This record gives sequence, C-alpha cells and structure tokens, in this order.
Amino acid sequence: MTNGIENYTLAEMMKRIEKVINQNSGPIEGVNVIYQFNITGDEEGIYQLQLAEGKAIVSEGTEGANCTLILSFANFRQFLLGKLNGTAAFMTGKLKVKGDIGKAIKLEGLLREYSLKEYL
Repeated sequence: MTNGIENYTLAEMMKRIEKVINQNSGPIEGVNVIYQFNITGDEEGIYQLQLAEGKAIVSEGTEGANCTLILSFANFRQFLLGKLNGTAAFMTGKLKVKGDIGKAIKLEGLLREYSLKEYL
C-alpha cells in the first residue's frame, strides 16, 4: 500500500508520522513537547511535531519549539528509517540541535518505539 519513503514528499512524511503516532498514543502519554524540524537539501521546510495530551499534531511553523533539529532531507529520511543514529549524526555534523538536547535524545527513542520504518 505504501510507495516507500523514497517517493514521499516532506509534507507526506510529516503527515504520516502524525497518523502513526495518533494510532497508538501509549508511548507519548505524559509527554508535552514541541519538536521543530528545519529540513534542508533536496526538499526544504520547517515543520513542528507537537506532542501533548496523548496526541500528535504536525504543522508548519516556528512558534514555541522546545527542541529544534536541523538536518538535510536525505538524512531526515534515514533518521526516520532508523538507519541514521541521532548521536552519531550529531557528532558528525549531519544533525544540529538547538534547545533541549535531552528532548532530542528522547525523540529518537520515541520514534524507535513506533517502528516508523514499517509505516513509511
């Protein structure tokens, strides 16, 4: 049913993330954070993932983020598939983080719990 992540636009990936997380709110229960993704490269955009009250909301914008992740579209795709380790990406300059780095580390753990690669 899926075309594979290689064919997704950035907007399609973000909406898919929102849908997958909202299908199972367990891992985000009690989490209250706004992640911002500044995506560069082949496709660019600024999206936010707000996690609050057991729900995920994806939107475009730059208001009130607790943690901003800056990476290329290609690296973002690899990160979602679990093929790019967040810590390694940070250490090699493929990922830049502004704000609460602890929340960035938590995000990687949350994404692993959702096994997004199975849905993208």
